[in-house]
Amino acid sequence: MFYQWDLFSLSWMWIVPALIGVIGTINAYNFMDGINGITAWYSMVVLALLAMVNTEVHFVDENLIVFAMLGAAVFAFFNFRNKAKAFAGDVGSVCMAFIVVFLLGQLIITTGNFIYILFLVVYGIDTVWTIVRRLLKKENIFQAHRSHLYQYLSNEAGINKLYVAFVYGIIQYLIGTAIISLTQESVAVQVGVSIGIIVVLSIGYLLLKRNILKRYVEPRG
Repeated sequence: MFYQWDLFSLSWMWIVPALIGVIGTINAYNFMDGINGITAWYSMVVLALLAMVNTEVHFVDENLIVFAMLGAAVFAFFNFRNKAKAFAGDVGSVCMAFIVVFLLGQLIITTGNFIYILFLVVYGIDTVWTIVRRLLKKENIFQAHRSHLYQYLSNEAGINKLYVAFVYGIIQYLIGTAIISLTQESVAVQVGVSIGIIVVLSIGYLLLKRNILKRYVEPRG
């Protein structure tokens, strides 16, 4: 991946943060694969956003995106069900994450615009705030858990898992299309709106999770 991005020609000051970012994102993508349909649907949404950008800013052979989307769609046929016929597992989610991260990185390098990171902001918000909460509770963040918001929504609140997965993808798609339009604006506007999106999503996330914890988790002791 780094060779394809030509990162090894840059200073270690770029390589180290990139390595941390890539490993962190791939792991987060894996952690988010906890309910039926979420990896397949969310990946299809992100790939669709990347395909939209690729028609205007050619950063990769379109066939790579198309075949990745087809792969995700085939997997969704077996996984986007209440009783899934197949699961991604660590290998599947990590492979999909690798493809998405590579394409996203290629886009950022080609355009020089980091705003496209927000194509993964929904996953990012859930992952980061879940880690923060677990650190505050002095839990081992490397151990398996079921404390992501999407897990509380589907397991504790009893909301259909496919609906939760669908909403995650739709929110990401709406944000992604807004980001695509935003790239025509000044850097100041892009930064301001990006911060606004992160703040609004964080507030919504924290309020919703707090409500679920008070209503379904804390009463159990």
